[in-house]
Amino acid sequence: MPVSSSTTDRSARLTRWLVTAPPAVFLVIFFLIPALIMAGASFREPGEFGGLAPLAESGPSLDAYRFILDDVIYAWILAKSFAIAGLTTVICLLFAYPLAMLIVRSPKRQRDVFILLVILPFASNFLIRIYAWMIILGPLDLLYSPVAVVVGMVYVHLPFMILPLYTNLEKHDPALLEAAQDLGAGKWAGFWRVTWPLSLPGVLSGSSLVFIPVLGMFAVPELLGGTGDLLMGNLIKEQFLDNRDWPLGAALSLLLTLAVLAVAGLSAVLTRNRGQT
Repeated sequence: MPVSSSTTDRSARLTRWLVTAPPAVFLVIFFLIPALIMAGASFREPGEFGGLAPLAESGPSLDAYRFILDDVIYAWILAKSFAIAGLTTVICLLFAYPLAMLIVRSPKRQRDVFILLVILPFASNFLIRIYAWMIILGPLDLLYSPVAVVVGMVYVHLPFMILPLYTNLEKHDPALLEAAQDLGAGKWAGFWRVTWPLSLPGVLSGSSLVFIPVLGMFAVPELLGGTGDLLMGNLIKEQFLDNRDWPLGAALSLLLTLAVLAVAGLSAVLTRNRGQT
């Protein structure tokens, strides 16, 4: 018995709904609702003893945003956070690209070992790894410095750059490089004209996976940095836990979220454009 077109359409709609509903619900519960809570808290006034003032005692307030706009230190810390995130991303790319190419060009057995070594740090506790770096950097007189912060950031996020690059480079057809060599291109010319353009989606994906988490990271600067290495994540943590100024912390969190969304959106646009060319 033939299946009608309406039944097929309903089945297709149901399939799309079953596929898209779980991630949509996840984003609503764990991203949209917390973001709305932070947005609402940013327009409240701090309580007498910290936290949020009762709604019955105070109405909407823009004091937190006025405070941010009136003090240039917040713009400076946000700019410094972007600079550290950008530097970390560039260093991770410089280390990860040759490592990913080495893994791709290795025999199958060695390739599996290399991938295992890349993901092996995730088997240990994050704080233990950072404390190990404190022990390493202490005798070198680099602890509690910007250098220590960058070293810690690169160490933590390097696998997130290697894995997308490896996934991308593994899909490249070796025949393209052979064709470039037949046309007279040397190794460097073949790399810049063939391998690098094809790997840009992996570069953009890995850069997003490094840049965005570094923007909000507070544990590494807290443990490895000095008093002058305050980043946006540390500032937000201080407002919530130390100063108990929840409206200011919520406003800073919202601004950081908007910055992260802007970076993620730009990365998505660039990746899509590269895929269409």
